[in-house]
Amino acid sequence: MLICRNSLLRHIIPFVLLAFLVFLIAPNSGFGVYPEVKELEGNRMSFDELGEYFTDLTVKKGGTYGFEVLKRAELPPGTDLHFLGHFVGDELYRQEGVSGMSKCTHGFRNACSHAMVIGAMVEFGEGALPLVKEVCKDAPGGSGAYTMCFHGFGHGVFAYTGYNFEDTVKICSRTGTPEANNREFPECIGGAVMELLGGGGHDKELWEKAREKYLSKTEPRSLCEFSFMTDEIRPICYTYLTPHLFEFAGGDLGHLTEENYRDAFLYCDEIPISLEGDRLSCFGSLGKEFVVLAQNRDVRKIDQMTNTQLDKVYELCKITEDEAGQAACVRNAVQSLFWGGENDRGAAIRFCSLIYDDKNQFACFSELVGAVGYYIKDKSYYREFCSELPDGHIKGCRNTLLR
Repeated sequence: MLICRNSLLRHIIPFVLLAFLVFLIAPNSGFGVYPEVKELEGNRMSFDELGEYFTDLTVKKGGTYGFEVLKRAELPPGTDLHFLGHFVGDELYRQEGVSGMSKCTHGFRNACSHAMVIGAMVEFGEGALPLVKEVCKDAPGGSGAYTMCFHGFGHGVFAYTGYNFEDTVKICSRTGTPEANNREFPECIGGAVMELLGGGGHDKELWEKAREKYLSKTEPRSLCEFSFMTDEIRPICYTYLTPHLFEFAGGDLGHLTEENYRDAFLYCDEIPISLEGDRLSCFGSLGKEFVVLAQNRDVRKIDQMTNTQLDKVYELCKITEDEAGQAACVRNAVQSLFWGGENDRGAAIRFCSLIYDDKNQFACFSELVGAVGYYIKDKSYYREFCSELPDGHIKGCRNTLLR
């Protein structure tokens, strides 16, 4: 009897193990739990078509489900995953209002929390501000998620004002708090700039008129040079202006050339050296974009970038001959890779390690160490992180984070 039982077990165990492996793999591939992942394989839908698809999916199955499919789906190269995440978040807001924040993911560079506060602003107008301040405290993600939530609010403020920047600045200026060193204000403006460059979903006609008003056909940096862009917010205007600089240089965001990148750097180089903060923000903004572009705009996989892709980011930063500009580009690139600690730190460390110029490598690691200290409050994390750096940077890291 014992022999029969052992024989039976030998036959059953392989099937049990196989079933268990299928159970483990299915949620990651999405084929079993999320059939839409299989359905989207090899699709060649346009961005607008994908927006409709994910909106319909969220209508039928809810925001949590929509984000899980978006997390796993095979999508055409160059698809803007952040803005696609807004479609799911927008529908989640229509279903649940600001309480939908509890179902948000921090993935897609905070697209869901952005959608929640955009929806609140469009629905309640200026009366939404106290509500948004509370809701943003619950935004999913690391310690930077709170202020980034106000980036989303800026999108909504700009739409609410009929795409009027002067009025947007007035409303955004009321968001700042001493606890966050008034950081909410510039983040709000950054969202408005991004909405001007790539939004318009609330009123296309008004949005197009705003673009004509604020984006000159002869001056690439015109938006950031209006008088309402004060010293406090002008740098973040340059941080988010980059897609317009590429377009102004004649580039197609899906197929940019080295000449487009070179021209964009030249536009930054034209900013007077006396305006150092603005100048470095402009140079730095290119590094932020290079990271996303090197990954075909798939922000789901930023921390999975290959060494070849990371090398490409640095080589693009080296296009400018301005040494301070190169360093600013590198610093913003590593911030984009680390993303407030929400991405695996390995890619950021590899990026800095691959930089062959001592000055720029030092700038990269010092920026990364500073970001770890700002966003992470865990001594054990500090010890592990510092030990993973190249020998020449370990001591400085420990002196900064573990003193």
